[in-house]
Amino acid sequence: MEYLEDIASLEARYGTPGAPSLRKVAHRLTPLYRKWIMTSRFCVLSTVGPNGTDGSPRGDDGPVVTELDEHTLAMPDWRGNNRLDSLRNIVEDGRVSLMFMIPRSNTIVRLNGDARLTADPDMRSRFERKGRQPATVIVIKIGEIYAQCARAPMRAGIWSRDDSEGLPTVGEILAQASDGEEGGADYDAAWSARAAKTMW
Repeated sequence: MEYLEDIASLEARYGTPGAPSLRKVAHRLTPLYRKWIMTSRFCVLSTVGPNGTDGSPRGDDGPVVTELDEHTLAMPDWRGNNRLDSLRNIVEDGRVSLMFMIPRSNTIVRLNGDARLTADPDMRSRFERKGRQPATVIVIKIGEIYAQCARAPMRAGIWSRDDSEGLPTVGEILAQASDGEEGGADYDAAWSARAAKTMW
């Protein structure tokens, strides 16, 4: 198999970008991009660091990010698995990308920017929920925002189908990955209650 090794070879395989795909790019929260992003409760945060890349799902009961100003967003780091893959990357290399999604919309809004991590008490307290605060907050300087072409969600039919039947559970996956040392049916049975107690 041959691989493309230079940009000229890559570009030769594709046409010129359409004017709308370039004109839709903004470098701040415009009113309509603000409306879209502030409606989104879920996004994928992508980071890069010395040990590679990471993609992390992020969700909240309300906007997944908060606007600090038209050039800056804040994202609380709520309880997760404590691997800290994304956070380690941000400390080492602030480049981030976010893909904001809204159920039943085939539009995905993408944001590229530069992030830093803070444990500032005032910033953490802004996100207090049920007496708990995030351990840290990701502060994101916006580089560019643009709406992604809707063809991929349309091809996948992502909001109009349910492919979940017959999938393995996390307990089953964990049991297989750990050669039976962890996971299994007991893990799955306890998960919902455990998650409910540690959501915030």
